[in-house]
Amino acid sequence: MTSSLLMPRGRVRARGADTGEAAGSTAPTRILDWRHPRVSSLLRRLDLPTDTEDTSEACRTATLRQAHRWIATAVRPVYSVQDERPVSAVLRRGRGSCSQRLAVLEAVARATGVATRVRGLLVDGSFWYPRFPRVHRLVPRQVVLAWPEFLMEGPPRNGRPTAPWLTVSQLFGDLDELNGSSGGGFTNTGPETLFEALSRTAIDWDGTTVCPAAGPSCDLSAFVLTDLGHFDSRDALFARHGQSLCATARLLAEPVLSRRSAGA
Repeated sequence: MTSSLLMPRGRVRARGADTGEAAGSTAPTRILDWRHPRVSSLLRRLDLPTDTEDTSEACRTATLRQAHRWIATAVRPVYSVQDERPVSAVLRRGRGSCSQRLAVLEAVARATGVATRVRGLLVDGSFWYPRFPRVHRLVPRQVVLAWPEFLMEGPPRNGRPTAPWLTVSQLFGDLDELNGSSGGGFTNTGPETLFEALSRTAIDWDGTTVCPAAGPSCDLSAFVLTDLGHFDSRDALFARHGQSLCATARLLAEPVLSRRSAGA
């Protein structure tokens, strides 16, 4: 069973009436500090555009895919619990959690003129049981997940208008298209995290994809306890709903987990 002992006290997490349809932004934040020299150095290393002359969906998608591939290779996946760690600090360490690596991708997007926002999901802690088979009681009962979305522009597809916001789940193709690949769903075991998996399989938090009857499922909607709505940034999400663990638990767990590779 999961535990509530390490969770923040006195906090009610429910979808707020004032979240609305967040407009998103390209502005730097405390977490998405894309004006930091380390992020600038990353942009130069990737030779990514730093202007907004080409705002086509194809160009923006190609930029984000390139950045994703670099992050997946260069930033080692670990079990960090500090979701509010600035992107520049993640790059300095060369390692980060799934959430922190997604934040790096968001920072790259904002630095190249692509507005981002996040959808807040309250996920059942049992989703992470396969990664911690012997210490279920230390897994928090609820996990606050910031799932990024990117503001895209482009011509209609198949006679239908392009959705203005592209979720990170759809960065490498439509969910049905990804579901048709031979890679299977996401097992949440081994070295692959959600960050890597989204490039090869559907990550469906809403249960809208028809997944194969056999093998790991791409439909993760059963683990979603609450849809917290959309926020202009992950900073705003965590300011309202806090992180998954209380401050004391993060202080004690971070030195150990932040050096443990995902899947170890």
